[in-house]
Amino acid sequence: MKRTDKVELLAPAGDLERLKYAVEYGADAVFIGGSVFGLRAKAKNFDMEQMAQGVKYAHDRGVKVFVTANVFARNDDFEIMGEYFKQVQEIGVDALIIADPGVFTVAKQAVPNMEIHISTQANITSYQSALFWANQGAQRIVLARELDFEQIKQLHEKVENKVEIEAFVHGSMCISYSGRCLLSSFLNHKDANRGECTNVCRYNFALMEERRQGEYFPIYEEENGSFILNSKDLCMIEYIPEIVNSGIYSFKIEGRMKTPYYVATVVKAYREAIDDYFADPELYESKKSYYMGELLKSSNRDFTTGFFLGNPKTSGQVYGGEGYSRTYDFLGVVRHYDETTGIATIEQRNKFLLGDTIEFLRAGKPNFTQKIDYMTDEEGNPIEAAPHAQQIVKIKVEQPVGTIDIMRGLTA
Repeated sequence: MKRTDKVELLAPAGDLERLKYAVEYGADAVFIGGSVFGLRAKAKNFDMEQMAQGVKYAHDRGVKVFVTANVFARNDDFEIMGEYFKQVQEIGVDALIIADPGVFTVAKQAVPNMEIHISTQANITSYQSALFWANQGAQRIVLARELDFEQIKQLHEKVENKVEIEAFVHGSMCISYSGRCLLSSFLNHKDANRGECTNVCRYNFALMEERRQGEYFPIYEEENGSFILNSKDLCMIEYIPEIVNSGIYSFKIEGRMKTPYYVATVVKAYREAIDDYFADPELYESKKSYYMGELLKSSNRDFTTGFFLGNPKTSGQVYGGEGYSRTYDFLGVVRHYDETTGIATIEQRNKFLLGDTIEFLRAGKPNFTQKIDYMTDEEGNPIEAAPHAQQIVKIKVEQPVGTIDIMRGLTA
């Protein structure tokens, strides 16, 4: 699938496996976390050996790698920070993502020639803030999520040719100011600004008056309670022209905690949408329902356009529970394909049966659907079901598949 240098598609990678999926399904760049200084402590993240492997894998395929260092630092963090940045640079990482001015200062001293991107955590909402960071030596800013298209255009006009603009276009949103949240720290003593977010905003909340202990009042009428802080997921795939025209260069997808299947599905959908738009805007317009249909095959909450079209107010929230929906299951990963026999070796991820209709999500190629009419175990013995986690199964496929292609099927 062809790429364009007009904009960048930036994908999340929580570990080496996810990095490979992001790369193969069309990302121009990936952002990852090291073992320290990032804001996704629960992700597997990358030690130095894995980071080196990931950078080589990405660079061999023309893809850049950015490393998050957007923690709000404490004094003892600085003891190892400079050496860590030097190691990251030696590995060949393309840029650091930083929010804290102290961390920025250390990076400029330790790795003065390394590219630095300013995280959304820095809450850049004006061209003056963008110019401040550009004058300090930053090459890119990641906008605060609270700006609309008109504000972004105005900012871009002031900073064009001085600093690149990146913005989140898809993924989870949180009740905070561009990711700077205090709820987790206040209620669970886990600091979201240091990578320990416990997703408190997804909890079921009710109202209690202090003189009526134990009496919980719903904030609105809904049998499951109130989820007043639970945001819908951002989705801007239907607004590619508006994003491009606003001056945003890098289209960022949230999701370092998400599955390889989610990464592959979302990255491929945005890759196709971007490429279609630059090839033929009318083609892009005609395929909007297709792109959205593909995104709905991954696990998601209801979608919102965030602040891009103006303050979403109550329309940006999920009010009926945590709100996740899933229409397709991640059934397996292709591990081998025999061109002579047309047999694919599948590593199972969820149960499937002989006779099921399944779909192959293919990297860089059109998807296809077929029925499983031939299935054996690893030794070639006929079987009717694949119920065991990571079970090796062989099935006959109607079209060639690759070793990073994904098998999926409708949720039962």
